[in-house]
Amino acid sequence: MFILKLLLTPLLIVLISLADRRWGTKVGGVLIGLPLTSAPVSLFVSFDLGTTFASHMASGVMLGLISQALFCVTYAWLSYRLNWLGSWLLGWAAFGCSTFVFEQISVPLPVIFIGIMVCLVLALMVWPQSVEEEVTPQAPAWALPGRMVAATGMVLFLTSTASLLGPQLSGLLSPLPIFATVFAVFAHKLQGGRPARQILHGVIISSFACAVFFLIVAEFIDKWSILATYGAAVVLALLTQALMVWLIRGIQNTKATKQLPL
Repeated sequence: MFILKLLLTPLLIVLISLADRRWGTKVGGVLIGLPLTSAPVSLFVSFDLGTTFASHMASGVMLGLISQALFCVTYAWLSYRLNWLGSWLLGWAAFGCSTFVFEQISVPLPVIFIGIMVCLVLALMVWPQSVEEEVTPQAPAWALPGRMVAATGMVLFLTSTASLLGPQLSGLLSPLPIFATVFAVFAHKLQGGRPARQILHGVIISSFACAVFFLIVAEFIDKWSILATYGAAVVLALLTQALMVWLIRGIQNTKATKQLPL
């Protein structure tokens, strides 16, 4: 199991980095927003600490997605005025404050899911509106190893401390935007705030699929086998992701058509 933890996350980072380099920050952002840290953590915890722990943790992850969305919106707006360091620190501060609040409350699963959907829609509505061409920054040679170490370290930390932190706090911390921060900061430092905003916008879009994934885990992990639960969660999350990409693309095409001169 430890070897799997060491191999799975770096492999995902490599694949996303290649996609980001090949298809640009918009595609990279959509992939980064998938539960690349929280899903492996949840899976490993279900084996190590049991399905009941994993179910409660999944509920915490869902609340954590709201904190992640708050980070993305905060960073996006701050990136117009602050450099990457200021945007990063204040964005994580927003995530931390939200996490502290959610740690104090207990909310039924249906209410959590509805709340996530509302918050994600609001995040898209208040997202900075500007016409921006996609750019693809060239990352330095050390960027890929740095991303791999940061993400793998987070997975190892959360899985090794989950029993001490408890399912609620472990879940809330799982969506800590390690991938999003690493990719956005590199993009911001190399090319400015524009590509960072493109990446984080993709994270918001992918959060809908994350919410569906952990809804399935939270509801069915105690009722189905681990394989069946995570298999169904992956399939439904991918379907949700495809639907969201289709909807966003349709909205963007409609806006572009309206802006064409008559």
